[in-house]
Amino acid sequence: MITLSVDCMGGDHGPRVTLAACRRFLDTHADAQLLLVGLPEALSSFAHPRARVVAATEVVAMDDPIEVALRRKKHSSMRVAIEQIKEGSAQAAVSAGNTGALMAIARYVLKTMDGIDRPAIAGRMPNFKGGGTTMLDLGANVDCSPEHLLQFAVLGSALVSVLDDIESPSVGLLNIGEEAIKGNEVIKKTSELLRTAANAGDLNFYGNVEGNDIYQGTVDLIVCDGFVGNVALKASEGLAHKISETLKNSFTRSIFTKIAAFLSYSVLSDFKDRVDHRRYNGAALLGLNGIVFKSHGSADEVAFETALNRAYDAAHHNLLERVRSRIAHAAPLLLLGQTNQVAT
Repeated sequence: MITLSVDCMGGDHGPRVTLAACRRFLDTHADAQLLLVGLPEALSSFAHPRARVVAATEVVAMDDPIEVALRRKKHSSMRVAIEQIKEGSAQAAVSAGNTGALMAIARYVLKTMDGIDRPAIAGRMPNFKGGGTTMLDLGANVDCSPEHLLQFAVLGSALVSVLDDIESPSVGLLNIGEEAIKGNEVIKKTSELLRTAANAGDLNFYGNVEGNDIYQGTVDLIVCDGFVGNVALKASEGLAHKISETLKNSFTRSIFTKIAAFLSYSVLSDFKDRVDHRRYNGAALLGLNGIVFKSHGSADEVAFETALNRAYDAAHHNLLERVRSRIAHAAPLLLLGQTNQVAT
């Protein structure tokens, strides 16, 4: 049995969405069970032989400051859900709650893996090949050193190898051009480190990639700092939403617009499905001594179920062991990078 702990109170919609998604998930995973974490009165209506309620007395609001979530709400559904991993009751946790609070609590409770300075958020972006391009960091770390980006590449490679079943995923470094001479000093130094790691057999480094390569599916994994990654993520979500709204409104306008919409509907609908953020929901918090997945706060039951599926797949395929194995393999270079940071 794979056991997931679910923060049922998190997100914009709370139990109305999370419980519906949990039922859908259980109906398709006979070898999984869920720990439903939240206020007992809000979860009392849910009954399933492979689910049980774990009581929490507080809820982290979407606008709660990190300090409040971490120091004052010690019995929140978010924290209790993550503590299930530490206690050995669950192999992974899923929450749609406040991203900053989730990262802070997860890092405090689970601690960071040896060899990793900062956890990172890794998620999938839709590409025109019909699959997804994994990117990290998507917002946890705004200012990153070359050594941090190297660590992200190692972590992300393990994630892609597990969830996409690619033994040696290709890694691209997001830059303003493919040429090695382009980019700031951080990017140039990172490129050198990634090439060194590739020569040592730690990574399958493709080289520099540009923004359009995210959607072209040029590489399996793209590494960047959290500022750039979060901008790319929001742009992708905005595009998907705009296409959805366009399709919805196209049949309510003039007769000519309706005819054009009818003729192009199948093409636009297919593209909408490809970029539908619900198919890619569920970002992994990598670098922790435990598996934690972050769902989008506005996720509906389909999107939240996707996050549950990704957490299940990560636990089922032993993501933590794969991450530790890759860190151990790259340990000499990672330790050298940490030494250089201290010296600097």
